[in-house]
Amino acid sequence: MRLSDLRGYSRLAIEGTIGVTNLVETMHHNIARVPGVLGTPTEERTRGITGLVYRSIRGVTRLVGGSIDAVLARLVPPLGDQDDENTGTSSAEREAVLAALNGVLGDHLAAGANPLAIPMRLRHDGEPTGKILLLAHGLCLNDRQWRRKGHDHGAALAADGGFTPVYLHYNSGLHVSTNGRALAELIEVLLQAWPVPVDELVFLAHSMGGLVFRSACHYAETAGHGWLRHLRKIVFLGTPHHGASLERGGNWVDLLLGVSPYTAALARLGKIRSAGITDLRYGTAVPLPDGVQCYAVGVSIAKQASALKDELLGDGLVPLSSALGQHADPRRTLPFPESRQWIGYGMNHFDLLASREVYERIQEWLSEL
Repeated sequence: MRLSDLRGYSRLAIEGTIGVTNLVETMHHNIARVPGVLGTPTEERTRGITGLVYRSIRGVTRLVGGSIDAVLARLVPPLGDQDDENTGTSSAEREAVLAALNGVLGDHLAAGANPLAIPMRLRHDGEPTGKILLLAHGLCLNDRQWRRKGHDHGAALAADGGFTPVYLHYNSGLHVSTNGRALAELIEVLLQAWPVPVDELVFLAHSMGGLVFRSACHYAETAGHGWLRHLRKIVFLGTPHHGASLERGGNWVDLLLGVSPYTAALARLGKIRSAGITDLRYGTAVPLPDGVQCYAVGVSIAKQASALKDELLGDGLVPLSSALGQHADPRRTLPFPESRQWIGYGMNHFDLLASREVYERIQEWLSEL
């Protein structure tokens, strides 16, 4: 852990303490009113001595938090922020924790300029070539988690297809549109600074990364960016084009908790999820980019085809129909030709990163003229 991390976590602890205090006070006030089970909840604060106690807790917490933050802020510049074991890179464990935290609270971290917020950046391995493979990870993941069970699609395609893999690292807790706009600008800068002429630009996306790529294409077209002329193909792996059922379920829990004044305050806990997660409720409405060959891979944890299991369970996170761009409204169905779709069974959402079958299909598609 770095000193800046400690400062970020201390801020979260203070904010969490204040948040819990507010929640308890709201429940206290609602219960004291003795409303009906289905009565109207209120957000009002308590009064009198009770209110004074809650205000005192918040005041002391803010005072302590401000003092800790000020001390840590003065320590970071002189002591620096050394990477783990002076290797020059952050540890895999630290990166995994930060990625998960940003996936859940990334918009809150960014809005408060918390040191734990992940800035968007690119990393590339190997010598630059004219064939760029840009990879985007999914929710709560990071750019180094493309390697799973000893396999990395990017490294394999570099060896087998001559691509230069470029890995995107972004705050998956921000709105998809926010990341899409930033990525469009970043790719434009990347291609302008690339040391050799670019012949081919290919996107490989896992999960939410596909929504970010689609959004980036939309903003690039709007801004007239030149990199769209180089984009040839996009391969989507388990992308929730039309949403993920898990987020829809979380929204229903929030609605149910809000029905009664005795549980309404608890709905706040269910709402502690980022803008990125809430975006997964319906996916994105932007179309696939024109003139780009798009491919979709969807898998199911069922051992064999089953319409009910594929829709309810999917790969454990994303329904199969959503991964393939299918929708009950034909106007919203994404035009993936059957030859550019692949379905795997007996696999989950994260097996998409390590499956040999999935890799062979990606390799076959990217090798097509």
